[in-house]
Amino acid sequence: MGIRDLLLDVAGSYDPAKKNAKGVHAQDRLRAVADEWAHVVPVGFEAEGKGGSGGASKTPWIGVYDLDINRDPKKGLYLAYIFAADLGSVTLTLQQGVTSLERKLGTGKKRRDYLEIRAQALLAGLPDELVDGWRIRPNFKCDAARALSYEAGSVVARCYSTTSMPSEISLRDDLWHMAEVLQHAAAVEKALNGVEGPGALKAKGASKKPPAEFQGLDGFRPKDGSDYVARIPKRTIKKSRSHEVLLEAFSHYADERDFVPINKAMHPKDLVLRKDGIEWLVEAKTVKRGNPTKAVREAVGQLFEYNHFLYEQEGHAKPHLLALFTEDIGAYAAYLEGLGIASVWRTVDGWAGSASAAAWGIVD
Repeated sequence: MGIRDLLLDVAGSYDPAKKNAKGVHAQDRLRAVADEWAHVVPVGFEAEGKGGSGGASKTPWIGVYDLDINRDPKKGLYLAYIFAADLGSVTLTLQQGVTSLERKLGTGKKRRDYLEIRAQALLAGLPDELVDGWRIRPNFKCDAARALSYEAGSVVARCYSTTSMPSEISLRDDLWHMAEVLQHAAAVEKALNGVEGPGALKAKGASKKPPAEFQGLDGFRPKDGSDYVARIPKRTIKKSRSHEVLLEAFSHYADERDFVPINKAMHPKDLVLRKDGIEWLVEAKTVKRGNPTKAVREAVGQLFEYNHFLYEQEGHAKPHLLALFTEDIGAYAAYLEGLGIASVWRTVDGWAGSASAAAWGIVD
């Protein structure tokens, strides 16, 4: 079941007078979101339905989390589909966690004022082209303290009427767009929290204890190919949760198309595909904030590097090179083709790729 059908199913069957218990249809539908939306949320994201704890909520909701940013709806930033109390609408919102503020700010106006001010600060830091058409103040038609705080804590939003719900593809496009907005907002939030400010730098420099080991590629100076293989550390490249989820999803997809995906004992390679005696070297990259430039540059460097050290210098047959991405890389697909590198990326309804990837049968 996709986004549209599940939202309409919940809107048409939810009853706040019933308990949050198994066997209650709408509550069961909300609990099923994690599995049923696994194939529609962006790579590295996870969905979770909430219909209240103990008693049923007046405004049921579905959280959508970027696991590299935040997984706790009580604090931090996340996406949410929040139903109005009359179930006549559901709003996709970039939401701030509200529950963690109760201890210091209570549940009333003081908390709402704080959330509103912070929402405006976050919005001010976002690119206009990303938020134009999304500057909506939600109305959940509920006077419960938490619902009012959700309204105050919304940064940007889009409201859908449950009697005229957009198409499934439109809803997926909106969700993927908001995923990009969330990534931008998380960077703005770091600045607001002072993570990148002078205080943070001072705190980092306060420790007198020297680092126990080199970080990243510091100190990594291989003398030849065998030294390269022996020395390259697993900590060299930080692997995000999105990166691992992308590889897992693509491996299952490739297996269905009769390629053999292999990642065991392949370090530092991300993945190898084999079919009919032919090998593909795969490098996976996460596109952040809708900008593939950094991801493409890193993929090019690592594919050429691994091809040289792990294949050419070892006397192995040269593999086909394939760059894998969490989303469409636009004009960079043709650029990579010119370098002899094929590309594949996740889309809202499956997988797409460059001309070479299609010719090999990796994508249609």
